[in-house]
Amino acid sequence: MAEKVVIIGSGPAGWTAAIYAARANLDPLVLEGEGSQTMIPGGQLMYTTEVENYPGFPEGVTGPELMENLRKQAVRFDARVKGDDAATIDASARPFRISTSRKETIEAHAVIVATGARANWLGQENEQRLARTGGGVSACAVCDGALPIFRNKELVVVGGGDSAMEETDYLTKFASKVYVIHRRDELRASKIMQQRVLENPKVEVVWNSVVVDVLGDERITAVRLKDVKTDAERDLPCAGLFLAIGHTPNTEFLKGTVELDKKGYVVCPDGFRMRTSVEGIFAAGDVMDSYYRQAITAAGTGCMAALDAERWLAAQGVH
Repeated sequence: MAEKVVIIGSGPAGWTAAIYAARANLDPLVLEGEGSQTMIPGGQLMYTTEVENYPGFPEGVTGPELMENLRKQAVRFDARVKGDDAATIDASARPFRISTSRKETIEAHAVIVATGARANWLGQENEQRLARTGGGVSACAVCDGALPIFRNKELVVVGGGDSAMEETDYLTKFASKVYVIHRRDELRASKIMQQRVLENPKVEVVWNSVVVDVLGDERITAVRLKDVKTDAERDLPCAGLFLAIGHTPNTEFLKGTVELDKKGYVVCPDGFRMRTSVEGIFAAGDVMDSYYRQAITAAGTGCMAALDAERWLAAQGVH
């Protein structure tokens, strides 16, 4: 028997969609994922120690605790959970046929895709360890930059595009100094974003350089830089490292199924509606949002996707 709705993903968008779908008596099935080196069930917040900007937590909350609470809330309303990934979605027939990573086939009248996006990292072993343990390495300045551990400290941003400039500009509100590390001798960011950063007395750009190591035990103490022209290396002391080298949406399994933009994000053509290019498939969270990328916006679109799916299913006579 086909599921009324299957939710693929287990970040803020996925669990919020599950809460709303369950309360609408849609008996949702959540594929929360198996986990890999780049993404685990719960999404990017599982790598975040302190979350201070999610409403309702005046003292803050850890990322894993927030995700566990969202999961428990969904399960409380009888959302069902499988620890599988979606491998493919066959949208050529109705109901949809979802093939999972464990070789199971699940039929669904409606699908909500909430698989998120993974931050692009340098790939350094110590970088990953410090990011997981709250050691001062982050891929989101807006999420973490205001934390007390970064205030009045020297910080490093890696990147040269608009996102890197936005992260840098934000960090200057709290840091004593921000170093921007860029592998080329000119930035890729728009001129107005470049100007805003380059004219800020708190910012220093380190040109033609890459980070080849992240130093520190419990907390980051420095980054090791390599000059790409001379191969000379030096250590730059810092209290925080912020990666701003882009995100990759988790949409490999959707290629050829729904419309994706040139960066791989799911296209929702109706703006404030979460439907995709395929009727009956909806998207929510960072998998369709390359701009805001916040837990609260992901949760909001999860709510919207569930409401859109509920109304669409009702129109199809599925209750």
